[in-house]
Amino acid sequence: MPQVSILVPIILGVVLAAAAAACWIISGQSAAKKAHDQGFAEGEEHRKLTSEKTIGSAEEHAKSILADANKQAESKKREALIEAKDEIHRQRVEADKELRDRRAEVQRQERRIQQREETLDKRSDNLEKKEEILQSKVHAAEKAIDEAERLKEEQLDKLRIISGYTQEQAKQVLLEQLDHELTHEKAIRILDVKQKTEDESDTIAKEIIATAIQRCAADHSAEITVSVVPLPSDEMKGRIIGREGRNIRTLETITGVDLIIDDTPEAITVSCFDPVRREIARQTIEKLVIDGRIHPARVEEIFAKCTRDMEITLKQAGERALIDAGVNNVHGEMVKLLGKLQYRTSYGQNVLNHSLEVSYIAGLMAAEIGADVKLAKRAGLLHDIGKAIDHEQEGSHVELGLEYARKYKENDQVLHAIQAHHGDVEPKTLVAMIVQAADAVSAGRPGARRENMESYIKRLEKLEEVVKSFEGVESTFAMQAGREIRVMVKPEAISDDAMVLLAREIAQKIETDLEYPGQIKVNLIRESRVSDIAK
Repeated sequence: MPQVSILVPIILGVVLAAAAAACWIISGQSAAKKAHDQGFAEGEEHRKLTSEKTIGSAEEHAKSILADANKQAESKKREALIEAKDEIHRQRVEADKELRDRRAEVQRQERRIQQREETLDKRSDNLEKKEEILQSKVHAAEKAIDEAERLKEEQLDKLRIISGYTQEQAKQVLLEQLDHELTHEKAIRILDVKQKTEDESDTIAKEIIATAIQRCAADHSAEITVSVVPLPSDEMKGRIIGREGRNIRTLETITGVDLIIDDTPEAITVSCFDPVRREIARQTIEKLVIDGRIHPARVEEIFAKCTRDMEITLKQAGERALIDAGVNNVHGEMVKLLGKLQYRTSYGQNVLNHSLEVSYIAGLMAAEIGADVKLAKRAGLLHDIGKAIDHEQEGSHVELGLEYARKYKENDQVLHAIQAHHGDVEPKTLVAMIVQAADAVSAGRPGARRENMESYIKRLEKLEEVVKSFEGVESTFAMQAGREIRVMVKPEAISDDAMVLLAREIAQKIETDLEYPGQIKVNLIRESRVSDIAK
């Protein structure tokens, strides 16, 4: 390729020289023709001589140009050949150098491969030696194991002869000893963990609850609600009954309540399972007594007005409760349900006041431990919302409250707090635990609730029956209004270590089978007495 590139300019030079000579000849012929035309008059002979001279000079000039072109082409050719030879020599030198470098690299690779092969051979030899050593150690270990098994069998045979026990009997004895030791160890560990947990948690819990109670101002007496309508005179009873009892029948049919007119002076009693309906009936009777016009048409008119007024009253009560608790963005239907709680009581405690109190206490507890105060107050206010409708629909107030709160898009943590505030499910969030504690504090404080004697006695009897179901229990005594249970155990059946486990089992059984406010303390007593008479 370099030779071709050098010959190209030489050929181009020769072609250009030939073209120049041809142009010169053509131009000379043109000049001769012109002179011939101009000097035609002087004679044809003169023109011929002149033309021959011109052509001869042009040919000589062309020959000289061709000679010069040939000389230049020869010189260019020689230069091109020299350059081509130089280029060939340079490429040959580079090729030789590259070949030497590649040979050196191949030699280095061969040396490396050879070194690796030598290393692998050494490793292979070492592995074979190690495998032989390991094989010998394995054989030695197998011999040692066989020897140990043989010695073990000999010792077991000697032990059978000495102890007189079979293998199964000896195993049973060891398991019994181990079980006894583990029982003692478990009892010690349970006591240690329980004591440590109580020391740490009781102090913190007492501080938080005491601070919350101190900062919450609440009434200390249970609310007693009776639906009794005072009358200006006993003559008004006859007007309420009406001719042939038509007024009282209309009242009972429209309001859905039972009117009890007895010998109580200047008063009648309104009885109904629905507190809101009972309140509407009470207001209707009061307005009828004040108005004085008592007849079926007037009864319907006054009842419709009192029903509309009650709707407004319920909404206002619910809104007032939201303002007092500092809770907002509650659905309108939930606000009405809150207002209904104003006419609902639980063990003599007004449920709306109880809900507000739980909201206050939950907010204070949340503030003490750094939890979400607004969420705790919201969950505390709505935790008993199901009691507004538990007399209208089937299901517990927990289930109904959860259903309605979910229906009106309440927060998931609020839903869980409603579901867990009575321990129906295990509380999994901090807010649920706070609401559960606040509910217990509000219901368990002195004077908050009252309980009739029959349900009180049944609750204590149920507690004693649950504890008596355990083996080894001799007698039980419910004390402190059911907040403590003392258990007398049989000393020959229950050891000191087993008492710890039994107390824990009794506490778990009570938590599973019974519903109770606050907590119940389980005290186990084991006593052995020996007496004699000195004569």
